[in-house]
Amino acid sequence: MKKYWLFLIAPLLLSIISCSTTHKITPSATGIGKFQYIGQYVVPHNLSFNGTVVGGLSGIDYDAGRQQYYLISDDRSALNPARFYTAKLYFSDKSFDSVRFTAATTLLQPNGNAYPDSKTNAALTPDPEAMRYNAKKGCLVWSSEGERIVEPKDTVLTNPAVYEISTTGQYIDSFALPTQFRMQATNNGPRRNGVFEGLGFTPGYKYMYVSLEEPRYEDGPRADVRDTTAYTRIIKYNNDTRQPIAQYAYKLEPVAHAAIPENAFKVNGISDIMVLSDHKILTIERSFSSGIKDCTIKVFIADLSNATNVNNINSLQADTHFKPATKTLLIDFASLGKYIDNIEGVTYGPVLPNGHQSLVFVADNNFSAAEESQFFLFEIIP
Repeated sequence: MKKYWLFLIAPLLLSIISCSTTHKITPSATGIGKFQYIGQYVVPHNLSFNGTVVGGLSGIDYDAGRQQYYLISDDRSALNPARFYTAKLYFSDKSFDSVRFTAATTLLQPNGNAYPDSKTNAALTPDPEAMRYNAKKGCLVWSSEGERIVEPKDTVLTNPAVYEISTTGQYIDSFALPTQFRMQATNNGPRRNGVFEGLGFTPGYKYMYVSLEEPRYEDGPRADVRDTTAYTRIIKYNNDTRQPIAQYAYKLEPVAHAAIPENAFKVNGISDIMVLSDHKILTIERSFSSGIKDCTIKVFIADLSNATNVNNINSLQADTHFKPATKTLLIDFASLGKYIDNIEGVTYGPVLPNGHQSLVFVADNNFSAAEESQFFLFEIIP
C-alpha cells in the first residue's frame, strides 16, 4: 500500500539513533516477554546502488546461512526494473551501526524477461510487496498486489499473485489463487492496493500464510476512524503443493487518526506478517491518515488456533457465523517517541552477542524525499 501525502514536508535528514528503552508486552506461548529497542538506521534518500535507486523497501527476510537480508522494492519498474536487494546489517545488542547493500537482482517473468513498467504494459506490471526466503528449498517467494484500474477509457485488471523464484530472480512457479481474490471490474473481490502485503512460512516450511491488507468488497467496509467492523483475511497454503487449504478472518483496528481534511485518504491494514508457529502469526497493522506526518504502527500476535476456516464464506459481512483470529498487542511504535514512517517489513535477525534474538523492521519511503527508508532494531527478551 502506498502512502499519499497531500501536503509538503521539509526533507528529513539521515539519522542513526539508539537507546535502550524497554517495553513490556503481554507474555505469550511464543516466549516473547519484552521488546528492548536498540536503535535505528535511515538509508539516505535516493541512494544509488548498482544502477538502481534504493527505496520502496516493502519486505525483508534474513538468510541465516548466508548471513544476509533480502529486501524487496515496490518499484513497479517505474524507476528501474522490479527488483530485490541483498544487504548486510551491522548491529550489536548496544547499537545499530549501518546497512550495506550487496546486490540488486531483477525479478523475472516466466519468459525470462524483466517486468515492464505500466506505460509499456500495465497488465504485466507487478506491485511487489512481500518476500521470504525458503531455507529448505533454497529459493525465495514474493507477492504482488496486482492492479485494478476501472475507468471508462482504461480498465486494467491484474490478479494478485505469489511467486516462487530462485535467489537469482528466475521464475520457478506460482501459488494457486483462490477465486475470491481475483480482480474484478465490479465492486467485488480485492480492493486496489489492499491485497497481498505479507507472507511467511511455518517452522519446517510445511505451510505458508499470506495476508490480505484490507477487506474484500464482499467482506465489508474498509477500516475507518472509530470503526471496529473491518475484517480482512489470511490464507493458509500447503507449501509443497502450492495450493490454498484454509482462510481465516482477522479483525483490523480502527484508523488511528481522522484525516485532514476529513474526507481525505486514510487507511489501516496488515502491512506484513511473520509466522511464529503453525498457528501464531506476528502481524503489523499500519494506519495512515492524510495530514498526519507519522504512521501508527501496532504489532500483534494473532492466534489462529480456534479461528473458523472461512474458505467457503464469500461475505464476512453477510455471514457473521465465524470466529476470527484472536490477537494480543505487542507494541505500539508511538511508545518510542520517534518519527515512525511506513513500516512494511519484519524479520528475525541473528542472535545478538548477549544471547537474545534480534528483530528488524523496515519502512517503505515510497521514493519520496518527505519519507524515510527506516530500519528499527529490537532485541527480544523471553
